[in-house]
Amino acid sequence: MSTEQPIRIASLLPAATEIVCALGFQDNLVGLSHECDYPNDLASLPVCTKALISPDGTSLEIDTAVKNALKNALSIYHVEDNALRIVKPDVIITQDQCEVCAVALKDVEAAVCDLLESDAQIVSLNPEDIENVYKDIERVADALNVHAKGAELTQAMQQRLEAICHATEKRETPSVACIEWADPLMAAGNWVPSLVDIAGGHDLFGQAGLHAPWLDPEKLIAANPDIIVFMPCGFGLERSTQEAQTLMQTQEWQAIKAVKTDNVYATDGNSFFNRPGPRIVESAEILTEIFFPDMGAPQHHGTGWVKVAQL
Repeated sequence: MSTEQPIRIASLLPAATEIVCALGFQDNLVGLSHECDYPNDLASLPVCTKALISPDGTSLEIDTAVKNALKNALSIYHVEDNALRIVKPDVIITQDQCEVCAVALKDVEAAVCDLLESDAQIVSLNPEDIENVYKDIERVADALNVHAKGAELTQAMQQRLEAICHATEKRETPSVACIEWADPLMAAGNWVPSLVDIAGGHDLFGQAGLHAPWLDPEKLIAANPDIIVFMPCGFGLERSTQEAQTLMQTQEWQAIKAVKTDNVYATDGNSFFNRPGPRIVESAEILTEIFFPDMGAPQHHGTGWVKVAQL
């Protein structure tokens, strides 16, 4: 790839967009996914994907629609191949980890094959855990011919996470349930359990590097976590709070220690915990503020997390 002309980048994944911007290539973005909303000044760029399932239903309705689509071998996102043709990217960034999270790799490859005279490089991310998030950042950096910048960014992230870990390592460890979906109930997986550990907690259900597990409500009640953190995939702070309040009203949840002691929290999962990019460091900071409120003035309260009040 020639370095004489500016590299034209289409990012079909919010986390990838944040990685590209953190590497200093925001001005090279020529197309985004319909979910890319950070940094905030990208709204004028062409949108190259669209959702085929409405996000406006209940959690159960959304889950049912997603499962039906995948059962019928249908994608839940669509690549706007005409938009890609117009913006003519040199590099297209997508992912091949989860068809529920973003456009599937096979759909991007099909769209690129349809582009006339296109030799765009496809960079596919697979952020199974924190180490793979670092590798993804370096993979994007390599595609943009800035390997040193990628290494510098990942090193800075590692240092910040190590500082958080050091600050919490001698604290009493609370048991934590991280909820990625409310109906049916799902615990968070992949990189989230490691973030919980770094922040000084013990994740009761998720395992680092493994996909989010379905969670039997009876197991949650039996585990009796000290803290419950809601981070529903794709939901912002307000919707996350609503999901938590709905469950907290049930008789079963009323018996859980975290509910009885007023230690249920909602987060902006869409902006932080669902995006395996540079802001996973801020996700760890959010968890630290939740677990240990006496450690200092919270920097993310009201924007990244809130305590959920019972209705």
